[in-house]
Amino acid sequence: MMAVLQRVKRARVEVGERCTGDIGPGVLLLLCAEPQDSEAVAEKLLQKVLKLRIFSDEAGKMNRSLQDTGGGLLIVSQFTLAADISGGNRPSFTGAAPAALGRQLYEHAVAYARQHHPSVATGEFGADMQVSLVNDGPVTIPIRL
Repeated sequence: MMAVLQRVKRARVEVGERCTGDIGPGVLLLLCAEPQDSEAVAEKLLQKVLKLRIFSDEAGKMNRSLQDTGGGLLIVSQFTLAADISGGNRPSFTGAAPAALGRQLYEHAVAYARQHHPSVATGEFGADMQVSLVNDGPVTIPIRL
């Protein structure tokens, strides 16, 4: 499973004119399942995201986690993270999990996040989404498990 974590001042996802997820300060997590992934891998990734110390403490050091701050978590499915551009100019996405598995693991990740964090919003799996954000820092961290 792979992800890109972005610390944000705010982030929002829209499908057409409908907002599906909107958070204030917190984390935007772009999430991509791969064929070999499992629910256990999704849980391990979410555990890391929730505990990763990427928010400033009183001394200005990145020493606080999303759970410490109580910030929002916006999870967006993003199969294009699995893009393979080695063969030419058109990316191949064969490294991403098939849609049924991708949906299952995305939905499991969201459910797990909601069990362990009070403020979780989402995009819409498989939809053409417009994601807007104000990156904070910027802090952008690629994650691969």
